[in-house]
Amino acid sequence: MKDWDTFLWPYNEAVSELKVKFRSLRQSFLNKGEHSPIEFVVGRVKTVDSIKEKMERRVIAPEVIETDMQDIAGIRIMCQFVDDIYKVVDLIHERQDMQVVEERDYIKNAKPSGYRSYHMVIEYTVYLPEGPKKIIAEIQIRTLAMNFWATVEHTLNYKYQGEYPEDISERLKTTAEAAYKLDEEMSSIKDEVQEAQKIFTKTKGKEH
Repeated sequence: MKDWDTFLWPYNEAVSELKVKFRSLRQSFLNKGEHSPIEFVVGRVKTVDSIKEKMERRVIAPEVIETDMQDIAGIRIMCQFVDDIYKVVDLIHERQDMQVVEERDYIKNAKPSGYRSYHMVIEYTVYLPEGPKKIIAEIQIRTLAMNFWATVEHTLNYKYQGEYPEDISERLKTTAEAAYKLDEEMSSIKDEVQEAQKIFTKTKGKEH
């Protein structure tokens, strides 16, 4: 790959547009006084070093990088409740401006490490001066508790490169279950939490 800036520009554009669209979707729920299944949205484009490392590790040839590396553009959507994740999945399926290519439910089928999240691979069109270009992007949808665990696990992976000592591995699994138990407990009081949030929002609005 000779010109990484040119290659990655459409991916940066896709991430920027997708963040705006999902944040607008969140706001549309709030404007109607409804609970938004989207708590907040972040996004990133893989660094060149990260892309090169993955190309080498997965033996991906440069000519197929656009189809074989599905997470160059990444969007992460955080939700308050597990039910919200599946509502977001449905909302994405209903959209006309993106097409779902692949999806993996690591919530109902957690990875052996304990990792939980819902992954969707979408095809999204960006419009360049030379015409439309289809971009593959990955969307990860998870609760705040799942995200906390995944962030810690990701950090530890830099140190151990996936080869965790047995005690660390067991503790990660235990904490993953604890995080999911937290999600289940929060779901059990979801109605009360949402009602409290509505009252808080109305009260906050009257303070000004």
